[in-house]
Amino acid sequence: MRRWLDAFAQLAAPMVLVVAVGLFATTVSPSNEVYFMNALVSVAIVVAIYVFVGNSGVLSFGQISFVAVGAFAAGVMTVPLESKKGVLTTLFPLLRDHTIGDVPSLLLAAGLGGLFAFVVGLPLMRLSGLAAGIATFAVLEITHNVLQQWTKIGPGATTLSLVPETTGPLQGTLGALVVIGIAFAYQRSRLGRQLRASREDAAAAAGVGVHVHVQRLWAFTLSGALAGLAGGLLVHQLGSITTEQVYLELTFLTLAMLVVGGLTSLWGAVVGALAVSGLDSFLSQAEQGVHVLGQTLDLPSGTRLVFLAAIMALVLILRPSGLTGGREFRLPWPRRNA
Repeated sequence: MRRWLDAFAQLAAPMVLVVAVGLFATTVSPSNEVYFMNALVSVAIVVAIYVFVGNSGVLSFGQISFVAVGAFAAGVMTVPLESKKGVLTTLFPLLRDHTIGDVPSLLLAAGLGGLFAFVVGLPLMRLSGLAAGIATFAVLEITHNVLQQWTKIGPGATTLSLVPETTGPLQGTLGALVVIGIAFAYQRSRLGRQLRASREDAAAAAGVGVHVHVQRLWAFTLSGALAGLAGGLLVHQLGSITTEQVYLELTFLTLAMLVVGGLTSLWGAVVGALAVSGLDSFLSQAEQGVHVLGQTLDLPSGTRLVFLAAIMALVLILRPSGLTGGREFRLPWPRRNA
């Protein structure tokens, strides 16, 4: 019984946090609602990254590639048909002459993100350590340049605009909950346990029959699908997007969220995403001038990234396992007497 209650708490705790953020988003002004929506979408992206990085122990800089693919796929396919034919005239006819709804676009984003991750993961998942990090960063660079230059599949270097803004508090909350639920189910599954075994000792895991390459590929594909879904939520929240918005800054910011919260736990991914997103929103406001305790705080432009980098370095020095210690949420059971 206690085991099942612990499992329920591990799933319920991050979900309660997300629902609370979603409820707060409905009570604030439209100008402040955007910060809560950013937090919800950040949770979806960071948990998607955790599915691979947290369970495998292999650092990947390429997960934002799948966010970008999902965002542009969902965005291009939901721009109204009349506007698309007038603005995105260079698209392939299949993309230019068809439009789909909000929910189908999210499913399309998830499918393309997972397919792309599977294709690039086939050769890359045999790598580990520095080689894997460099290779996944190369995927990010390639994806960025293809989306920026190939106008047959998107707007190229210009802004993709006129995307329906359908990611409100309800859809943002539901999207984050779906990603959390799938991530929890995966880490509790046999595949998730085998991958975590390879994270602790790849040679020993291979010695007892775990196919490390295959398990990493499964996780990389699932992570890509969830990241694609998160990209769809992102573009429908913003209503427009450029290739720079799903590139280096977002890569750094989401990895900082995962590291600060706790790299090896779902609870840490959610806590880190919400904590760093809140701090990032405050620093963004401070760059424009904000009143704090009767004083005006006006930071130079670009200060927020410096602060976030310093905080991530501080956490790595003082608490390498993150705010949550890299552990899942647990109920405070009374200690048993010896």
